[in-house]
Amino acid sequence: MERKIEFERKMERNVGHYVKKVVKVIVMVILAIAFFLLANYVLMRLWNWLMPEIFGLGTITYWQALGIFIIAKLLFGFGGGGKKGGGPRHKRSFNASNRCGTMRKDFKEWQHYDQFWKEEGQQAFKSYVERIKNENHDTE
Repeated sequence: MERKIEFERKMERNVGHYVKKVVKVIVMVILAIAFFLLANYVLMRLWNWLMPEIFGLGTITYWQALGIFIIAKLLFGFGGGGKKGGGPRHKRSFNASNRCGTMRKDFKEWQHYDQFWKEEGQQAFKSYVERIKNENHDTE
């Protein structure tokens, strides 16, 4: 009897998990459709606001804007992230071994900057500033 209750609880959790996933998918589909329709509306408003004034074209309806939107997507792609120029192959080719060795060397030398500044740099800078002040004072 105890195994049966445990099995039922496990099944309830599994069903609850799948129901949540299905609800999330449905919400995402609805949001995607709403975003698509909103983007189409924005396209129509922008066209009707800009094109007649700039190029002397007529205004368009919502459905004409939808057609323009679809044609633009077909001609220029469906956006977002393709692998043109930047896929994993590109990342693999740009690693530490391919970088300029002198840049790495120069960067490693900067680890000593704080120590230099404490020992010599601060005093050297102060003497430089005093020298500049004296030179400017003499010329004025």
